[in-house]
Amino acid sequence: MSRESEADPSGEAVLPGTLPEALRAELVAFRRDMHMHPELGNQEFRTTAAIKERLEQAGLKPRVLAGGTGLICDIGDWTDGTPVLAMRADIDALPIPDTKADCDYRSTVPDRAHACGHDVHTAVVLGAGLVLADLHREGRLPRPVRLIFQPAEEVLPGGAADAIADGALEGVGRIIALHCDPRVDAGLIGLREGAITSACDRLEISLDGPGGHTARPHLTTDLVTAAARVVVDVPALVGRRVDTRAGLAVTWGRIDCGHAPNVIPQHAELSGTVRCLDIDAWRQAPDLVVAAIDEVANLHRAKSEINYVRGVPPVVNDTDVTGLLRDAMHARRGEEAVESTEQSLGGEDFSWYLERVPGAMARLGVRTPGERTVRDLHQGDFDADEHAITVGVELFTAAALLDAATRTA
Repeated sequence: MSRESEADPSGEAVLPGTLPEALRAELVAFRRDMHMHPELGNQEFRTTAAIKERLEQAGLKPRVLAGGTGLICDIGDWTDGTPVLAMRADIDALPIPDTKADCDYRSTVPDRAHACGHDVHTAVVLGAGLVLADLHREGRLPRPVRLIFQPAEEVLPGGAADAIADGALEGVGRIIALHCDPRVDAGLIGLREGAITSACDRLEISLDGPGGHTARPHLTTDLVTAAARVVVDVPALVGRRVDTRAGLAVTWGRIDCGHAPNVIPQHAELSGTVRCLDIDAWRQAPDLVVAAIDEVANLHRAKSEINYVRGVPPVVNDTDVTGLLRDAMHARRGEEAVESTEQSLGGEDFSWYLERVPGAMARLGVRTPGERTVRDLHQGDFDADEHAITVGVELFTAAALLDAATRTA
């Protein structure tokens, strides 16, 4: 799906750091190879090795994280202690099959797919790093930059915490990232100040009680009914115990209960997610949700065991760093290349970095202009217009140069 890089729409001289054609083709090939060999969180050994090898070929010195997957790499001379700008990519895939037809780079690994665009994110940060390394050798990179290739974004509470513990943010003053958006045309980005994603936690519940014959439910704990009431009533109760503007939502993804039509089972399991738009409500969510589950389960005489897995807070974009990305995109492709975006109910562990340093995430358009079918994230047929790689690289290189100019002004 690649296309040629567009000219600067303003007709003015552009910042250095545009993407050479040979490198553009290489990054598309790198992305496709990664797409064909997806690896789950904390298993990204092949991916890590490929990134490391390419950075070393460019004369850089990447460091693999302590867990054996993911790496960080500094570009430039960090001599005066000025906080660096970091660029983060996530490198893991999802445990779902790749269902794309007539695609010569579809996944070769059963039930594994890059269905969230992490291969595109990786190609962008790799490409930005290679372009910035060239500028550094030419003496045209005023401030150092750090590349962060993070594992396990899809594994709650996310690999960001491990990367941070391994020093990924040491010396970092600002951090930027992007995420593929199949609702936005390639060539454009979406920006939003403040919260751009939501909090996301995982919920696992076991319900137990004496089962029996369906002819005598009054002598049993009717776990099928109890599980059904938990599914229906808990979201309703939670929705009445927090400000509706907080967007706190309990949504179920799995229910497992019973094996025969005339047997009331002794055990039921449910799992789902808790999502929240507001960070204060997110902090209250575990107590609210657990209390609601216990109330409903007790009403039906079921014993409940609840595993509330804390996930990630919302990604809250810093105003100044969002402005940096906006200015960078304007410099590359003009004001019309930036559009406003709404807050998503999706979760993203980039939020953990923003708990420590200011930063911002942009939504990278990956829909081929004119295409009516939206290949949504986390679906087996997801794909991206590879022109987005060029856009992402040039956005990030411009951000690095403008950030340096701001700090030296």
